[in-house]
Amino acid sequence: MLTKNPDLHLAHKTQSLQDYYDWLKEIRPDIHVPNLEMVNDIGHFGVFKRSTHCTLHPTPYNRRDFYKISLIIGSGTLHYPNQQIEVNGRALLFTNPNIPYAWECTSDTQSGYFCLFTENFIHKRNESLRESLLWRIHDCPMINISEQQEKTFMDIFIKMMDELDGDYVHKYEMLRNYIHLIVHEALKVRPADTYFKENNASVRLTSLFLELLERQFPIGSTDHVLCLRTAHDFAHKLSVHVNHLNHAVKEVTGRTTSEHISRRIATEAVALLKHTEWNVAQIAYCLGFEYPANFNIFFKRQMQGTPKSFR
Repeated sequence: MLTKNPDLHLAHKTQSLQDYYDWLKEIRPDIHVPNLEMVNDIGHFGVFKRSTHCTLHPTPYNRRDFYKISLIIGSGTLHYPNQQIEVNGRALLFTNPNIPYAWECTSDTQSGYFCLFTENFIHKRNESLRESLLWRIHDCPMINISEQQEKTFMDIFIKMMDELDGDYVHKYEMLRNYIHLIVHEALKVRPADTYFKENNASVRLTSLFLELLERQFPIGSTDHVLCLRTAHDFAHKLSVHVNHLNHAVKEVTGRTTSEHISRRIATEAVALLKHTEWNVAQIAYCLGFEYPANFNIFFKRQMQGTPKSFR
């Protein structure tokens, strides 16, 4: 859950790549902003040193329309839906267009690297990579690493920087391969029990379900009402039988479709309670509850507390 830091707030829109570079240029006028002319064609890829691009200003809490992989060396707090993750040392952070987040530095010294890239940079060129970046690290975006593992990832980022500055005709294919290598090295670091069971059909359907679920959030206004709230709603939207969807999601993630939906609605409820002035009835309505009493019952079951207690 987000802190009371006044600079962190629930944003009402997705931050585009252009927005991100504009924001960065505003707080760090000295940095070079890449050319985005080709972003709609081949996509965009950039890799940077955190020491030159990282700032003590907290990033906005919202979605981005790009993927980002960060090798973090330093201290900070990741503000993620319904949780705070503290970093003190070294870690690898994966973020994607589906999940809102904010990063807040808590130490003056920040080093390491990060790369960012758009959907069309990887889409259809490597679907398994896309699925990994979208949801395999969904519940575990931050991976703590050792000093030796830090060197492994550092070497990959340095190679990416060299490749991007080079003139090799197939350098973007090389860069996609480096992204894939980082993902695999990260998955090797994670504990074995965090792996999802592989099944291509189930994996693909589960990925579509989770993406569709996340696309409904964040709730930006009191006129925004959730359309998809039940397993049947999602199954109809995905043109599959609800039993097939339930089986696939449970096989891949270990949780039922309804559990995923309820957890995500509860997460949004907490964010709205903490970071808007809307009353409980308005929040209940936006989240698809006809009566506030039903929302109170749901919230208490999910969060072991009343909505008012979270304010």
